[in-house]
Amino acid sequence: MASIKMIGIGDEGKVSLLPLYEKWINESELLVGGKRQLSFFPEFAGEKIAIEGGLSSLVERLRTETRNVVILASGDPLFYGIGSYLSSKIDLDIYPYLSSIQLAFARMKERWQDANFTSVHGRSIKGLAQRVDGKKTVAILTDTENSPNKIAQYLLSFGMTEYEAFVGENLGSDKERCRWFTLDEMKDEKFSPLNVVILKKKGESPHWPIGIDDAEFIQRKPEKGLITKKEIRTLSISALKLKEDSTVWDIGTCTGSVAIEAAKIAREGHVFAIEKNEGDLENCRQNLAKFRVDATLVHGKAPEGLDTFPDPDAVFIGGTAGGMEDILDICCSRLKARGRIVLNAVTIENLSEAMLAFKERGYETNITLAQISRSKPILNLTRFDALNPIYIIEAWRKEGE
Repeated sequence: MASIKMIGIGDEGKVSLLPLYEKWINESELLVGGKRQLSFFPEFAGEKIAIEGGLSSLVERLRTETRNVVILASGDPLFYGIGSYLSSKIDLDIYPYLSSIQLAFARMKERWQDANFTSVHGRSIKGLAQRVDGKKTVAILTDTENSPNKIAQYLLSFGMTEYEAFVGENLGSDKERCRWFTLDEMKDEKFSPLNVVILKKKGESPHWPIGIDDAEFIQRKPEKGLITKKEIRTLSISALKLKEDSTVWDIGTCTGSVAIEAAKIAREGHVFAIEKNEGDLENCRQNLAKFRVDATLVHGKAPEGLDTFPDPDAVFIGGTAGGMEDILDICCSRLKARGRIVLNAVTIENLSEAMLAFKERGYETNITLAQISRSKPILNLTRFDALNPIYIIEAWRKEGE
């Protein structure tokens, strides 16, 4: 059986390798890597394969390979690299080099054991706002599309002026350059395609605990009240049983209050919200920016538009404006295993319709009738004002169905 070794290499090329690693490369018969890594070995006598596109075809080839193989990878292959994927498919030994993140913190002369890490390399910047918000130190792997300029523009659109950025370019090579920027400075600067961004929080970030006060949200004027109230919102989000990486649908999002609080829990997931009213949609956009949440917002009347969303782990239905049967058809059929649907109903008729619909689709339910009253001053005394009673219906697929 072929010996397969994966060796991490720095931007400085061969000089980053131990003599033993260079010996293994020279003795191998097949050298695999990105075009940049392969260019460090123009004199290599064996066959070269450049990694382009997906890795599945490479895996199939390596599974039947009988020659000795070395795979070159940038930095530490197990840090947002190809190492974890390939090692799960084929038997190989991994020999890492310093990651670009390690080098960047070394140039900053700062500790990094308590930093947060994320990547927009080869993936969408969507959702970065809630992953960054409030964190003291965030290291970001970039690419040519999601450059430091774009990251700065993006974060500034959410008002994140309390952050400064350290940008390390071509780390380890003779073209290395390291600089500090405010985000406003960074958005107009030019950078090498090979770079790392580290955000440092220099000022206070706004903090919104679960159960944001209703008055904090931008709402329809002069008519207010079209918002899932704080107490109902808190109970409903608890019933959704969200995880850090949950995919969430918010149907009838209105001001976006549920979407916003859900996204702050599911920071590594994604929230998809739909709203039919244009005025509420604009309020929702402003609320998303204010509360630093980057959700996917669609203008439409459900169930139209739901086919563009990925399958959900959790669905919140705050309002259907009719068409409950069709909406529940889609939600129930596409909900992931162990997912939850939470529906708020105001009337007994809607409660009855929802309960029957869930039963017909093989779902179990739990209902909470929330009757909330808030204190209100009257002269030098205190009385209570009652909110509308709300039925909170939690539904999940029966075991084995």
